[in-house]
Amino acid sequence: MNSDISCIAIIGKQNNPLFIKNFSSTHPDLKYHYIAHTSIDIIEERVTNGPKQLDLYLGLLYAMEDLAVYGYMTNTKVKFIVVISVTDGVIRDTDMKAIFRKIHQAYVSHVCNPFYTMDSQNTTLSSPHFLHTIESINTTINTTQNPNTNPTSNMTVSKTHINTPS
Repeated sequence: MNSDISCIAIIGKQNNPLFIKNFSSTHPDLKYHYIAHTSIDIIEERVTNGPKQLDLYLGLLYAMEDLAVYGYMTNTKVKFIVVISVTDGVIRDTDMKAIFRKIHQAYVSHVCNPFYTMDSQNTTLSSPHFLHTIESINTTINTTQNPNTNPTSNMTVSKTHINTPS
C-alpha cells in the first residue's frame, strides 16, 4: 500500500506560516492552511500538558477523512507538519521520522544562510535549493497493510480465540 504526502507545512516559533506546500490536486490550498493552523493548537496542547520529552517527533496529531496529520517541533519551537493521504494502511513511525529529519535538514541548511533574516515576521522560505529539497521529499511512502495493526500506536494486536464447550 502506498500513501502520498499531500502537504508539508513549516510554522515559525511565533505561529506564523513560513512555508506551506500543497502536493495534492484534489484538495484546495485553503484546506491545508486550515489543517496547519489546527495542528498548531494540538502541538501547543501536547507540549504544555504532556511530559517533557527529548524526542522532537510528536507522532500522529489527528486524522480526518482520508488524511493523517503528523507533527514535529524543533528545539527553537519551529513546527513541521506533514499531511499524508491514507486509505487503509499504517504508516510506520520510522518512515515519518525519516521524512521529518529530511525536512529539518532542509530547513537548517536554509536558515544557516547569512542573508536569511529569521526573526522577521514576513519571512518565508523560498530559496530554489530549499524548494527543490522539499519537492524531492515528496515521494511515495511505503507502508505495510496489516489488518491487525493499531494505527495510533503502530503495535501489532494479536487476536485470541477462546474455545467454549457447547
